[in-house]
Amino acid sequence: MEMIKTDEAFRSAVQGDGVTVVVFKTTWCPDCHYIDPFMPDVEAAYGGKIRFFQIDRDELPDLCSELNILGIPSFVAFKNGGELVRFVNKLRKSREEIEQFLDRALEVAEALQS
Repeated sequence: MEMIKTDEAFRSAVQGDGVTVVVFKTTWCPDCHYIDPFMPDVEAAYGGKIRFFQIDRDELPDLCSELNILGIPSFVAFKNGGELVRFVNKLRKSREEIEQFLDRALEVAEALQS
């Protein structure tokens, strides 16, 4: 998953007409590390359908404040620079829950095209 280090890189990454998912994490968050072992397989399963990026919330606090990123890890799907849907809660996220979110993001993107 490609890391985004600047506001400009984020804005550029989410501008495409495909679905882009940004995962907001930190280095000190145990629930963020919990998803690390299976996320490469999830990314591979959605390859060609979703582009994935990662942001360390502590490195871009102003952007995360602007986007109202409070809990981590947070998953936010974008298309054409606009937010489609987000997956945020206080609970640890399972692979199944993340995949359900990704499927929902693709459904919303497709519905907007219709």
